[in-house]
Amino acid sequence: MTLALDKPRSPRRPAARRSNFELASWLFMRISGIALIVLVLGHLFIMNILDGGVHRINFAFVAGRWSSPFWQLWDLSMLWLAEIHGGNGLRTVINDYARKDTTRFWLKVMLYVSMVLILALGTYVIFTFDATIPAD
Repeated sequence: MTLALDKPRSPRRPAARRSNFELASWLFMRISGIALIVLVLGHLFIMNILDGGVHRINFAFVAGRWSSPFWQLWDLSMLWLAEIHGGNGLRTVINDYARKDTTRFWLKVMLYVSMVLILALGTYVIFTFDATIPAD
């Protein structure tokens, strides 16, 4: 006597066509989360605790900080990792809760457009900041 199994409801894709995007996304969330902990706690320690705390933060402080490529890279890394980490998390929420394909599509379009605009604007500000303009 042989047992016959029903065909699965959703056929598996061939191995050559399968994407590891969700695995890479999951791994990125863990690695970027650890990196963000270091970057954000370092940022908070420097801004709020060292040398008198937040009372010393003004235009001159930011100008002095962003005159160093190290701090530009630090802040740029924090911006990019936080934006992509948060966008990836929101993409997962959209995938989980948007019922209609068209709703899911347009929510993701709005998410990706806003991510690109914020990353472009933030990167532009960090790299084109002019410390020589007069602070009023």
